[in-house]
Amino acid sequence: MKKIISIINQKGGVGKTTTAINLAASLGILEKKTLLIDFDPQANATTGLNDFDINNDFSIYDAIIENKKMADIISNTSLEYMDFIKSDTNLVGCEVEFVSLPGREKRLLNLINKVKKNYDYILIDCPPSLGLLTLNALTASTDILIPIQSEFFALEGLKSLQETIKIVKENINSNLNILGLLITMHTKRLRLSKKVESLLKTNFKNKLFETKISRNVRLAEAPDDGKPAIMYDVNCSGAQDYMNLAMEIINEKK
Repeated sequence: MKKIISIINQKGGVGKTTTAINLAASLGILEKKTLLIDFDPQANATTGLNDFDINNDFSIYDAIIENKKMADIISNTSLEYMDFIKSDTNLVGCEVEFVSLPGREKRLLNLINKVKKNYDYILIDCPPSLGLLTLNALTASTDILIPIQSEFFALEGLKSLQETIKIVKENINSNLNILGLLITMHTKRLRLSKKVESLLKTNFKNKLFETKISRNVRLAEAPDDGKPAIMYDVNCSGAQDYMNLAMEIINEKK
């Protein structure tokens, strides 16, 4: 079954874009045809892939507001099975521009519907907010992946996100599913990390991925080199963690 996965958490610094980039690359390496859409006005995924043979000057803004065709904005990458749509700063004012547009919450859905037949997975790197851009992403998605940092305030903001998901399911996209919560920046030896994991298991039961993303210097360095961790240092623990996550998603085990 094809999946359109929004990677979302309105709390910043939880590894959202790192997850989007590295999960997309891992799925691509596993020969699953994957499209990554940078839908965040901060364009961190675009910056993090600046040495990955992105060969297109157009961005998601050009399609969602300027009515460019999806075929014109999709870029190939260094991986045969991974495509990419970049973001840019024009997306900052997008929510204001949406206000006067008909069917504004379905703009991204309508674009994705034109190309989804070409992909096994479409990943959307969402903004760290719950505005109209995020509403567009949730309306277009079949699933949600929530990265959550292994720290004391891990549950902060999850209630608001759950309320937003509930509203979207009840009013716009009844098929929306929480694929799973992903623990990031994990340190096995810290008692706090174990406590956070225990809390998440209690509150979300089977929605917690078995895979956890360890704190890893090479994983943090990879965006500065403009490529996914697995193309930067295939043997680093961060790259291997994301490969494990990709396999867990493909096998639909949690």
